[in-house]
Amino acid sequence: MLSRLFNRHRPEPLSQYQQLGGEVAVRNMADRFYDIMQTDPEAAELLAMHPQPLDAIRQKFFEFLSGWFGGPQLFSAKYGHPRLRARHLPFAIDTRMRDQWLHCMYRVLDEQVQDPLLHQQLKAQFTQLAHHMINRE
Repeated sequence: MLSRLFNRHRPEPLSQYQQLGGEVAVRNMADRFYDIMQTDPEAAELLAMHPQPLDAIRQKFFEFLSGWFGGPQLFSAKYGHPRLRARHLPFAIDTRMRDQWLHCMYRVLDEQVQDPLLHQQLKAQFTQLAHHMINRE
């Protein structure tokens, strides 16, 4: 009984989505990721494997990030479970592609995530995700 009283008054921790600033901030992250991919020569091979124009994929990435960060599950509502590895199997993702993807994402984090702890958490999560996506030697 007493524990319920104390737990009732303990605020829920903010999701990463909320910590980042919600929809506008997450959309900015997704857009900036693709802006970097389109303009940074270090991501040229990664850009080449994406269908052009990038409008649809920008939107899908925003929808994925929204749910992945603990916000609205926009991607899942439209397309079902993300199953990222399975969805990316048709694309040759090796360590070079992983590194190019991480290069773009790390730049986004450096530019847009000011909180050091959140920055570190997101960098670790994206690094783990990128390693998981490798499907070619």
